[in-house]
Amino acid sequence: MQPQIDFAFNDSLVRRYRRLSLGVVAALCGLLLAALPTQPLQAQGAAPNAASSGAQPAAVPQAVPGFWDPRRRPERPDLSRLTLIRFMTETDYPPFNFTGPDGNPAGFNVDLARLICDELKVACTIQMRRFDTLLDAIASNRGDAIIASLAVTPELRKRLDFSDLYYRTPARFVSRRDTVMPEVRPEWLEGKKVGVVAGSSHEAYLKTMFTDAELHPYPNDDAVRQALQRGEIDFAFGDAISYAFWINGTDSANCCAFSGGPFIESRYFGEGVGIGVKKGNDILRQALNWALFRIWEKGHYTDLWLRYFSVNPF
Repeated sequence: MQPQIDFAFNDSLVRRYRRLSLGVVAALCGLLLAALPTQPLQAQGAAPNAASSGAQPAAVPQAVPGFWDPRRRPERPDLSRLTLIRFMTETDYPPFNFTGPDGNPAGFNVDLARLICDELKVACTIQMRRFDTLLDAIASNRGDAIIASLAVTPELRKRLDFSDLYYRTPARFVSRRDTVMPEVRPEWLEGKKVGVVAGSSHEAYLKTMFTDAELHPYPNDDAVRQALQRGEIDFAFGDAISYAFWINGTDSANCCAFSGGPFIESRYFGEGVGIGVKKGNDILRQALNWALFRIWEKGHYTDLWLRYFSVNPF
């Protein structure tokens, strides 16, 4: 018998996402969990510019990342003391957390929480809160676990313990469709105009690794994207997840596509995303790790990924 899961939320905190319609969100929703290499995924010996050579980028099958090593199966924890998990998530971060058409919590993180509770056969609730209130809420025992695309950082580790990573946020180059490059190397961007958000980790990475590119900093992501659409820059560089949804959405007007593969250096783009629990709550943390591994092992994570990501951020 499956456990009954009650997904509660606070109406006063729910806000509709302003830029993506719910139809787009429903079509694209998904998540990332990947045992990915630590270097950019690049094709070997590829031509620097597919458009100039007359070649078109080859169609690549949708690849589903996974962060779990099948040789390192976690032990099943003692679940006898675990009777309820009170998950907390953010109000407005599609496709990971948002308000569904029925007014209830929806998104990748919500669906993953459902899978975890089903695997553990434990009752659960989900509260939707503003992102800036989540840490205080768990510190005051108003919830047990934060599943809100919380990036693991040394600073946050001082306040929370984390489950194993369940996705990462790679960086990627985006170009206009007529100048897509199957591979991006620093020497191939010499003199090229690359737009990036000023003061971001993406700008810092370009300054270190792509020293011959001509950087054009902009105040925000929208300004970078508009500059790329207008042809003011040759490439944009930034968060691959948000770019995947922009590329496949109406705002891009089908102008652009990814060039090259993902860049995932943790020094610039973070360790990844995990589920945060109160410091010292080892029983819950171990239960989450066991459930995440089982969800991946059974193929449910793959199903979740493909349901949410029609344009692969990786």
